[in-house]
Amino acid sequence: MPDYSEYVFIYDKEGNEYACPMNSLKGQVVKTDKLTDEEKQKCQNMGEIVGTERI
Repeated sequence: MPDYSEYVFIYDKEGNEYACPMNSLKGQVVKTDKLTDEEKQKCQNMGEIVGTERI
């Protein structure tokens, strides 16, 4: 089971939630539009994992 205390949860403009490992982020990020391409690749869309993606 993942240790959620090691993840940062951030949101895009549509309100979708992404889980990103803290050690993969270069700064304090709260929105996906502030992520670098490298950081985005390490994040998971929580809507895809649990099937609650907003439409």
